Amino acid sequence: MKKILYLIILFSFISFSANASDESNENLKDCWKGFNKATFALNQALDGILFEPIARGYRHLPAGIRYGTSNMVSNISNLVTIPNNLLQGDFKSAVNNSMRLIVNTTLGIVGIFDVASSLGLEQLDREDYGQTLASWGMESGCYIVLPILGPSTARDAVGHTINFLGGDPWYNITSKNDTRYFKDSDYFISKMTDGVDFRAKNIEAFDSVEKNSVDFYASVKSLYLQDRERKISNSGVITDAMDDSDWEDIEIK
Repeated sequence: MKKILYLIILFSFISFSANASDESNENLKDCWKGFNKATFALNQALDGILFEPIARGYRHLPAGIRYGTSNMVSNISNLVTIPNNLLQGDFKSAVNNSMRLIVNTTLGIVGIFDVASSLGLEQLDREDYGQTLASWGMESGCYIVLPILGPSTARDAVGHTINFLGGDPWYNITSKNDTRYFKDSDYFISKMTDGVDFRAKNIEAFDSVEKNSVDFYASVKSLYLQDRERKISNSGVITDAMDDSDWEDIEIK
């Protein structure tokens, strides 16, 4: 009952935000701009003293460790991608990603090795509940910057919340349910590792955006909204500083 009530509150929140916003990227309302800018500044400070230094150190790990770690967190992400493929009616991608999950978890040793790609199973873009809600016609709502998680919209914030209400199988078996095989920390370590892996891949891209931006806050907002639109429409176009690309495309200096 508590979960149902929580969902009602969340969907009421996004409905209010949607009515207050315009769906185009340029006109999407920044309803909580003061809060957003304060949170953005906090996230920048945390990035400068914690996340970027860790990401730079991560880049100096042996290539095999970086590849294996990237493959493993990507494999785990299929646990959320697959149900969203199904909810969006993309059954072909759901089958592809399910086969990738099975092959890489078994033959690829819990996903460390991407055996599935060598068997012709293509690595596709991740899907999440925010994208699914968009495909169902729900508007973005207002722009919001979340602590640590960064740029979002009201709709995507609801999408994040669904993960903790049973929508993320990895969360369910590590934190939500008491299992003898996993600990709460397994979930949060994997998410932190995923974030560090992404940050390490995009150090130069983020530095370039910050250096060349008159208004860094506005630039990050624009890039995020462009990237979300690309992912929702499955356009295949890469957005600067938002590409979750593979390590082989990145030159480490």
